[in-house]
Amino acid sequence: MSNIAEMSSPKVKPGIDPNTMSIIVTKGSLDWAYPPFILASTAAAMGLEVTMFFTFYGLNLLMKDLDLQVSTLGNPAMKMPMMGMHMGMPNIVSAIPGIDAATSKMMKNLMKKKGVAPIQELRELTVEAGARLIACQMTLDMFEYGMDDMIGGLEIGGAATYIEVATQSHINLFI
Repeated sequence: MSNIAEMSSPKVKPGIDPNTMSIIVTKGSLDWAYPPFILASTAAAMGLEVTMFFTFYGLNLLMKDLDLQVSTLGNPAMKMPMMGMHMGMPNIVSAIPGIDAATSKMMKNLMKKKGVAPIQELRELTVEAGARLIACQMTLDMFEYGMDDMIGGLEIGGAATYIEVATQSHINLFI
């Protein structure tokens, strides 16, 4: 039987650099924007080679003009600190016009109050730290976006591009 140190140390496949990470980003709402950029900027700052592949709604996070919203629909885990307690919002409430705008404003105010960096700032930190950002060509075409809609410095690629990166990465995340 192996010792504990051997069991806890991650095994790296031969030929794979242990300092590599890929993230496929598929969601583009305010609350889903934070995990990929926090993880990517942190990993890049720690010296990992990070590649992010943005597809479907995740592509929204590469837009020059971000107007990210939170959706309460189907998110029972969304409990906001209000009136001294944590209150959830029933799904039926999401049918009320303007509720997403209201919850988005509440979330943005809470983030500002707690000193959480805006997504634009985290995105800039991620780029400055050397992460590679790839926009999905199929998604660009499907949603009729052009490169003039996106931030600068992006690469364009498809599924094969991401798979090539993922098969050579030690850490692969789907967000």
